[in-house]
Amino acid sequence: MFEQTFKNIDDILHKDAGCGSELDYVEQTSWILFLKYLDDLEKDKETAAELSGKTYEKIIAKEYSWTTWAAPKLPNGNIDHNAMTGDDLVDFVNGELFSYLKKFKASALSADTIEYKIGEIFSELKNRIQSGYNLREIVNLIDVLRFRTHVEKHEMSHLYESKIKNMGNAGRNGGEYYTPRPLIKTIVKVVAPEIGNTIYDGAVGSAGFLVEAFAYLKKSKKLSTTDTITLQKNTFYGKEKKSLAYIIGTMNMILHGIEAPNIIHTNTLAENITDIQEKDRYDIILANPPFGGKERAEVQQNFPIKTGETASLFLQHFIKILTGL
Repeated sequence: MFEQTFKNIDDILHKDAGCGSELDYVEQTSWILFLKYLDDLEKDKETAAELSGKTYEKIIAKEYSWTTWAAPKLPNGNIDHNAMTGDDLVDFVNGELFSYLKKFKASALSADTIEYKIGEIFSELKNRIQSGYNLREIVNLIDVLRFRTHVEKHEMSHLYESKIKNMGNAGRNGGEYYTPRPLIKTIVKVVAPEIGNTIYDGAVGSAGFLVEAFAYLKKSKKLSTTDTITLQKNTFYGKEKKSLAYIIGTMNMILHGIEAPNIIHTNTLAENITDIQEKDRYDIILANPPFGGKERAEVQQNFPIKTGETASLFLQHFIKILTGL
């Protein structure tokens, strides 16, 4: 179901004037997919709250919810033919929806909440789909997808990884964002992280290392409530310079089950390594820093061994930020 839907969406985006490459396809599919995933997540939380006799307060206001703007339904379950499309839909998304979602960054209680991440994602993104009719087709396709069961979520996250892999082969330096999954799996298995370790990637890209480490740790033992909280909030950390990679990495982690990823949009190498304190260090580093890149002279001043080669600078950063070194 997911695979064919993604192919159909790519076909639609291919004919849209605002999208020119696989990178654009992934970016634009991502924000729509994310909002549908968020809607299903809220439904699950609402059901869980009802079963325990509690009330769940939804994150997204009704007028901006998926079931209001994207997929209003008729009694028979079909999408209402009066649902916005064409210029009306594009105007709403560009002028109202994104503006509303951006505000979560300022209103969230803290940076380690899904509300804050929603605000960050939509502060960095913009809708590139120019045709409201194309956007309507894509929304209708994504509305059919379900993210409620473990099997559905696993299939979706697996295929999302495949799209990121395609992005890595698409030019425009897309390969910077993706490390082959068999290599990541092997490295994680050799390192063998344990629950309670802090894991860091300072060149996070599409977050493949953190996602795979999360999967490894989930399988390592039967998780207690404390273990689950530890994995969600106090285990995975990352930094990413490029806007698109930051967005994709954040959403990749959310779609794999980490609700509020501790990923920061920043140039890791702009941090002077002499400022790194014990509290800033991590137990494990899993990363594939960019090779062959060049950094400016002022950035090189942050390191004892001055070079423009990004891999050499990252190595110095990793040595300094690793616990026990």
